[in-house]
Amino acid sequence: MIKKNTIYVLCVTVSLWFSFFIPSVYSVELDEATRTVTLDSSKKTITLTPEQVKRGKRLFNNSCAQCHNGGITKTNPNIGLEPESLSLATPARDNIVNLIDYMKDPTSYDGQNSIAELHPSIKSAEIFPKMKNLTDEDLLSMAGYILLQPTVVQEKWGGGKIYY
Repeated sequence: MIKKNTIYVLCVTVSLWFSFFIPSVYSVELDEATRTVTLDSSKKTITLTPEQVKRGKRLFNNSCAQCHNGGITKTNPNIGLEPESLSLATPARDNIVNLIDYMKDPTSYDGQNSIAELHPSIKSAEIFPKMKNLTDEDLLSMAGYILLQPTVVQEKWGGGKIYY
C-alpha cells in the first residue's frame, strides 16, 4: 500500500514540476515560406505576419468553423476549402483578393448567383451578425489563414470525415 501511494505522490510531483518549470509551446512559429500565399489572380504573393496568421485562425474559428471546420463545407461536402475546390470556382477563390470578395458578397460556385442570404458575408451582416464588425484587415487575415492551411496540415484540410 505504501508503495502505491509513494508512486502516486512522485508522479504528481513530477508532473507539477514540469508544468511550472518547463516552458510551454503555445504555437509553432511558421516560417516565411509557409506564411507566403497568393495575393491575386496575377499570382503576386504576400507574406503574412505571424500575428495575421494567429488573428486569421481566431477569426476563422469564430466566424466560419461552424460550417467549415477543417476546411470542409458541411452544407456541401463536395466543395471544400482545399486548393482544388477553390481554384475550380468561378471566379477562382485561390487567392486573397478573390476570397475577400467572396466573404464580402458570396456567389454560387459557378459565379452566376448571389448567395449572400444563405452564406455569411459582409453584405448580409444583418442576418449573420458575426460578420458585422469584420474589417478588410480581418478578412485578409482570414483569407490568408484559409490559404496557408493546406501547407500546414496538408491533406487534412478539406479532407472531410477521414480526418474530422
